[in-house]
Amino acid sequence: MKVVVCIKQVPDTKGGVKFNPDGTLDRAAMMTIMNPDDKAGLEAALRLKDQYGAEVTVLTMGLPKAEDVLREAMAMGADKGVLVTDRVLGGADTWATSQTLAGALRNMEYDLIITGRQAIDGDTAQVGPQISEHLNIPVISYAQNLKIEGDSVIVERQYDDRYHVLKAKMPCLITALAELNEPRYMTPGGIFDACKAEITVWGRNDLKDVEDSNLGLKGSPTQIAKASDKVRKGAGEKVTLDPAESVEYIVGKLKEKHVI
Repeated sequence: MKVVVCIKQVPDTKGGVKFNPDGTLDRAAMMTIMNPDDKAGLEAALRLKDQYGAEVTVLTMGLPKAEDVLREAMAMGADKGVLVTDRVLGGADTWATSQTLAGALRNMEYDLIITGRQAIDGDTAQVGPQISEHLNIPVISYAQNLKIEGDSVIVERQYDDRYHVLKAKMPCLITALAELNEPRYMTPGGIFDACKAEITVWGRNDLKDVEDSNLGLKGSPTQIAKASDKVRKGAGEKVTLDPAESVEYIVGKLKEKHVI
């Protein structure tokens, strides 16, 4: 069994975010982490490796420093890492990103593709299903549990206050929730091996069956009109009152806002 996990290096928002003049994230200037949903997807793949001896390849698109997130995945137990990086791919929205990843996946062998449900820097939940459309394979999203049965995958798909049980024949694509599992830690030996491991690096010319018009910022139908790192608030109204007047003032404001 061959499993490919699409992972993304995303900004660690605890350290703040920065933007380029065109409204896209300045990823080179921010601290980064592996996207949480993707890490859960990686753990699911590693459990398939533990159970069935599956070969696990991690794939990411990003700046050259995205190699770090691939090595983290390999230190956790992934077998191979593939980085797709090229200046012409910068500024991609979900459409252009999914086109890029699908172009890379067409060069790879896979029975199962796992992506995170969504990335914390976009929260669109679009890339995984779009990849499946480009590759013309089934997709089951919002996976909270999965198992393999013969040549099929059986998935518990989260739905409101319950779940659906869906079955799809491989090859297929699954999008994973962070709640799917508890990802394992890197091991000392895994870290050592990951540091020595060779990462496969692909550029624009390595993408298969993808038009230039569907790549990067120019190939992105979604354009950012304006972006800001924080919503700035005014100083507000300041009053100095005695306790009795304060109560009357607060109650009056609550009535004015129809809270009470």
